[in-house]
Amino acid sequence: MNNEKPLKGKVACVTGASRGAGKGIAEALGAEGATVYVTGRSKQEGDAPLPGTIYATADAITAAGGNGIAVACDHADDAQVAALFEQIKHEQGRLDILVNNACFLHDELIQTGGFWEKSLGLVDILDVGLRSSYVASWHAAKMMVEQKNGLIAFTSSFGGNCYMHGAAYGAQKAGVDRFAYDMAVDLKDYNVAAVSIWMGMLRTERSHRAMDLEPEKYQGFWDISETPEFTGHILSAIYRDSDRADKSGKVLIGAEVALEYGITDEDRQPPSHREMLGGPPAVHPAIVQ
Repeated sequence: MNNEKPLKGKVACVTGASRGAGKGIAEALGAEGATVYVTGRSKQEGDAPLPGTIYATADAITAAGGNGIAVACDHADDAQVAALFEQIKHEQGRLDILVNNACFLHDELIQTGGFWEKSLGLVDILDVGLRSSYVASWHAAKMMVEQKNGLIAFTSSFGGNCYMHGAAYGAQKAGVDRFAYDMAVDLKDYNVAAVSIWMGMLRTERSHRAMDLEPEKYQGFWDISETPEFTGHILSAIYRDSDRADKSGKVLIGAEVALEYGITDEDRQPPSHREMLGGPPAVHPAIVQ
């Protein structure tokens, strides 16, 4: 019997992995045997209002059977991002999976009201969340194209095609969805895929806080929510799929892809929210160089 972990010998980088979706995705990739670089700004508890650090995530990855490597990185600083990928290239000589997850989420994000009534700071999601994903992908693509193998993934949501949390959030999600499509065109001949994953409602530290503040509003949330690890196992399956090129350039609903691969989340099948929130929009096949 072959008990070798499916991602043993593979190298991944998950940005924004001190907590939340990034932390869970990184741990899942580590549990499947990968060496995982985790980035973020939180180096010790108290650096952020929510719990979690890059070092705690790296330790959890190693404990799960992978190799966790923490790299402090502010994704608003291009020089720090460049140094991150230089470190990966120097230490590993390759990069197989990049998960673009780093994203600035303002505390006012889920408050009601017009965009002009909320802090202008919400627009920072277009810097760390949209622009930062492009910069990280630019560096990763250079390595992946050279080795002719890889997966660039973007964590996204149904907010890419319906009103969700306001204009800045929607633009960021729609933006990374489009990154996946357009980058896939450029990467087609190099065995490198690009996908965007619409995650469902997640069991994260942030959602825990929201539920504690407004339990009536989020009644029933837990029953239909996903663990962050769920998305990590989905991305692993896409990377290992011999036909992953068929998914390249697509915006994928995670719960639906999980059904295709037979992936469950804590022995249950999280639902797709397509009927309630819509599906990914069609993109015209024209290519203008």
